[in-house]
Amino acid sequence: MKNKFWKFKAKDDGTAELLLYGEISSSTWWGDEVTPKQFKKDLDDLGDVSEINVYINSEGGDVFAGQAIYSMLKRHRATINIYVDGLAASIASVIAMVGDKVIMPKNAMMMVHNPWTIAIGTADDFRKLADDMDKIRESIITVYTDKSGMDQDKIIEMMDKETWMTAEEAVKYGFADEIEEEKQVAASLNGGFLMLNGQKFDLSKFKNPPKLAFLTPEKPPQKHDNNLLSLFEKQLCINKNLLGGMF
Repeated sequence: MKNKFWKFKAKDDGTAELLLYGEISSSTWWGDEVTPKQFKKDLDDLGDVSEINVYINSEGGDVFAGQAIYSMLKRHRATINIYVDGLAASIASVIAMVGDKVIMPKNAMMMVHNPWTIAIGTADDFRKLADDMDKIRESIITVYTDKSGMDQDKIIEMMDKETWMTAEEAVKYGFADEIEEEKQVAASLNGGFLMLNGQKFDLSKFKNPPKLAFLTPEKPPQKHDNNLLSLFEKQLCINKNLLGGMF
């Protein structure tokens, strides 16, 4: 199976870990019966674990993959603890809502927005797609509302604006339960890419990328000493002449 985007690990103490790093399903999930079955098999193979610690660092991805993961974890009898190891954005934030407890380091982030897609087809295809997208949006609103306890109108407003939250804001709004004070996420901004805990996220995918104080800004272009450049250029000319013009 291509591009398996999850990793389970059973531990000796009767607990288990699930790592969700990077894009959620860069391979096909929708219409692919193998992928959800494999995820469920891996989950079932853990056996009778009492607790699953899920570590997320993802900008999101396939909405159907995310919804399926959420549903499978929701049905599981184990206590689910979610750790946002950097970013839980888009459908990854939906998965995070399955946690009995959602824990974020001080400089981790969470983002909620409306589902979007790219498609081709007839006018009828697009009308059906719009209806499907509305249904998906409603299901996501329900997930956020159930976890946060917020009013649906406020959730809709946040999704419409594409809202990025710090750990403090996520706890304030009820999307997270606890701030992990002793842990810090390695975070920096470089060339339009957000680097969080070793994962590279393309901010051009988002309409309202974050502007957060804790990010290390990209370094400005280094200014060169014109006098040094002039000397360097002169040396190149000397070398060129010595080599008979072959340069």
